[in-house]
Amino acid sequence: MAVFAGSERLGITPSEASAWIELCPDDSAEQIEVVIRAVYRQVLGNCYVMESERLVVPESQLKRGEISVREFVRQIAKSDLYRSRFFENCYRYRTTELNFKHLLGRAPNDYSEMVAHSQILDERGFEADIDYYIDSDEYQENFGENIVPYLRGFTTQVGQKNVGFSRMFQLFRGYSSSDRAQKQNQGRLTREVAQNTASPIYAASSGSLTGVSTGSRGGSTYRLRIMQPPSSKSPVLRRATSEVVVPFEQLSSKLQQLNSKGFKVMSITLS
Repeated sequence: MAVFAGSERLGITPSEASAWIELCPDDSAEQIEVVIRAVYRQVLGNCYVMESERLVVPESQLKRGEISVREFVRQIAKSDLYRSRFFENCYRYRTTELNFKHLLGRAPNDYSEMVAHSQILDERGFEADIDYYIDSDEYQENFGENIVPYLRGFTTQVGQKNVGFSRMFQLFRGYSSSDRAQKQNQGRLTREVAQNTASPIYAASSGSLTGVSTGSRGGSTYRLRIMQPPSSKSPVLRRATSEVVVPFEQLSSKLQQLNSKGFKVMSITLS
């Protein structure tokens, strides 16, 4: 994963710098414990878990190879522990945006996604809604059976809207923070998702504007460091990097253009 310039001030450096965690058949007991802790941290929004709250039976099943990481994620997300923290005490859309963050590693793309999950909750219930995330093609394509879900919404991705980049910052306010510690039961993204807008990105520890903003920044220019897709004409798959300077007014359209052509944005800084 790419580390964006200014990511330390934004509070995402550990997430950006960390490679994904995958359970392998020959992992030691210590390595399996790392996987278990990573699943708890991701699915429970970086909240502290007491020993008495741990899911002993699913943990044992994972250690014995009876279930995959995906099934372990499912059992934690369906547990009374998860329900009490992120469903029973939260407004409907707050639950949905946290489910996207915890289970798919991104923010909701648009209002239709929020409405679809609200309908599942109404018609089929909480557990069916959890299954909808974990059984989705998106989950399988990104995490498969044995990769621990991770926060992937900070990077540009083929098939995902660029607005998701700024929305992730509304859901993730620093690596040391937790979704429970934020003590916010109402949705953070409800209005902007419904209105199809995006909020500015602020530093995690202050109200000063930094990084990329969708507010008024007329006259500013941004330097994009991009990685080009490999050439089909070359026998060696090389991914060259380059830089381009873009006025603020053209930033959104330029990001969409690069994303559609398979370029990966490595960093965005004020020029």
